[in-house]
Amino acid sequence: LAARSGTRLLICSASSLGTMAMMLSSLAAPALLAPVAPIARAPAAASAKMALVDSMEGVGEETGGQIWDPLGISEAVSDEAVMWFRASELKHGRVAMLASVGYLVGAAKISFPGELAKGVTFASVAANGPYQAWDAVPQAGKLQILSIILALEWATEAKKPHYMRGGVPGKIEQLPFDGIQGLWAPKIKFWDPLNFTGALSAEQKARKRKAELKNGRLAMIGIISFACAEAIPGSVPFYPF
Repeated sequence: LAARSGTRLLICSASSLGTMAMMLSSLAAPALLAPVAPIARAPAAASAKMALVDSMEGVGEETGGQIWDPLGISEAVSDEAVMWFRASELKHGRVAMLASVGYLVGAAKISFPGELAKGVTFASVAANGPYQAWDAVPQAGKLQILSIILALEWATEAKKPHYMRGGVPGKIEQLPFDGIQGLWAPKIKFWDPLNFTGALSAEQKARKRKAELKNGRLAMIGIISFACAEAIPGSVPFYPF
């Protein structure tokens, strides 16, 4: 009986669909002769913008397999701004990963042997913990660190094409100059000079890029937690370890 009822439902549904199709075709016939209204361009631009956001890497189980954007920021800004957000996420994630590892190493009182500068040992810099290490670095060392950061920022922003105009966010392959001819000509890749990633397939590279994004996000949360724990004692559970 269930099978017969299902068959009758399918036949009735097919008949109804056929009748609706005939009615729509009869209504559409005069419309073919009518002038066509111009098509609005705004929805096309919006769909193109969402296509850019939806195609970006970094989604996973923790975001429900979708781009995590509860405030709808990607819908309110341009595609160039979306790429700027991705470049910022990569940059801050990488810095946070380095900072988290450095913080844990410093908290464990692990340091390089020898001196950082004349009369200043690495051990003395790390003696008071990672949060006070910057104050123990000599002024010349601070200037060197800031100069490296400035050089990296300049190399990122000077790369052509720019990551906001067709370039790849976070990608720094070649040094932005060939050096001084006859004195110093470093024609090597800034990142991965031994070409370890050259042996990876496209799927493996995509998986590693996704892992970098996820680890960077976790590291940003981690380093903020370390900073809060130092500034507000007792604000972070299980700290100090």
